[in-house]
Amino acid sequence: MVNDKISKHTLQEDNDLIYTEWVPAGKFIKFTVLFVFVLISTLAIIFIATLPNEVTFVGLILGGVSVLILLLFWNYRGLHISITTNQLEVGYGILNRKRIQLSNITQCDVSKARFRTYGGVGIRYGLDGSSAYNTDFGEAVKLTLQHGRPFLFSTRNPEQICSLINELSQ
Repeated sequence: MVNDKISKHTLQEDNDLIYTEWVPAGKFIKFTVLFVFVLISTLAIIFIATLPNEVTFVGLILGGVSVLILLLFWNYRGLHISITTNQLEVGYGILNRKRIQLSNITQCDVSKARFRTYGGVGIRYGLDGSSAYNTDFGEAVKLTLQHGRPFLFSTRNPEQICSLINELSQ
C-alpha cells in the first residue's frame, strides 16, 4: 500500500518504501478548531466594525489569533507514516519527525490512544511514560523500544503496521 503523497527524500535513500499512510485529524478536532476560529473571527469583525478606533487594535489582535489558529491546524492536520525495509518514520507537522530503526523495536502492539492517558491529541507524553503522536482517540500502534520511552501513534491500520514491523524487525 504505497501512497504517492509521501516523498521518499525524507527517508533513508538506500531503503525501499514498503508502506505509507496519511492519518488526518479526527472530526472532533476539526470541529473544535473551526468553532474557535469562527468565534474569534466574529469577535474581531465586531470589534473592528462597531467600536471606536481605540478598540480596533483589539479586533486586529483577535484577527491575528484566528489566523494563527488556522496555521497551527494546517501544520498539525495529520500524520505521515512511512515504513521502509529498516526504518519507521512518523511525521507530525513540518518540524516533528520521529525516525526509529526497526532493529530498535522490541514489541509492536495494537492499542488505543486514550484521553485519560495522554490528556488530549497532538504530541503528548502519557501518564504511562510513553510519548505519542495522536490525531484522535482511536486506533493506534504502541512500540516498545530497546532504548528510549515507548512510542504510540495514531493509524487506521494498526494490525497491518504491527505485522509489517514484527516481520521486518526480526
